Amino acid sequence: MAEPLDSAAIDQLFDKARTNNKWQPREVPDALLRQLVDHMKWAPTSANCSPARFVFVKSPEAKARLKPHLSAGNVDKTMAAPVTAIIGYDLNFYEALPKLYPPADAKSWFTGKKQHADTTAFRNGSLQGGYFILAARALGLDCGPMSGFQNAGVDAEFFTGTEIKSNFLCNLGYGDPAGVYPRSPRFSFDEIATII
Repeated sequence: MAEPLDSAAIDQLFDKARTNNKWQPREVPDALLRQLVDHMKWAPTSANCSPARFVFVKSPEAKARLKPHLSAGNVDKTMAAPVTAIIGYDLNFYEALPKLYPPADAKSWFTGKKQHADTTAFRNGSLQGGYFILAARALGLDCGPMSGFQNAGVDAEFFTGTEIKSNFLCNLGYGDPAGVYPRSPRFSFDEIATII
């Protein structure tokens, strides 16, 4: 049976974790990025559909391809980040369901049902994006998730010839505390939740 994480782990994942905007000049090894994906992939999606797809933008050449599609306020911090992950989702995710969900003919649940398939891909891909951030934090990486970019441009640049669409970007590395903004307020339990 699972035991609660200690307070230091909760702080690292949630209570004291922050969005980072400045980065230390420290490399993020490819092996750590592989480990990140290998951890987050175990978190649940409906019928194990696993539609998320990831492109880790690290090289100067890849950063140059991404730069024109960023909102002005996101350019400097993204170019300075050791890694920028493009978190996408595959609209054709259901083609892999015979492998990923062998107990049933789950592929037939989505074949020819584009709206249902697209909604499932976006919902579960977004879930996996959240898992991605938690896995990165668990491995000691700082995150700077953002949505300030041109999806169509990123899709044309990085996902041409596929049915993968970009969802959001996430800078990864080791944050410089000088780039952390004052923490914004959050809702209280009673403002957003009810127990019935």
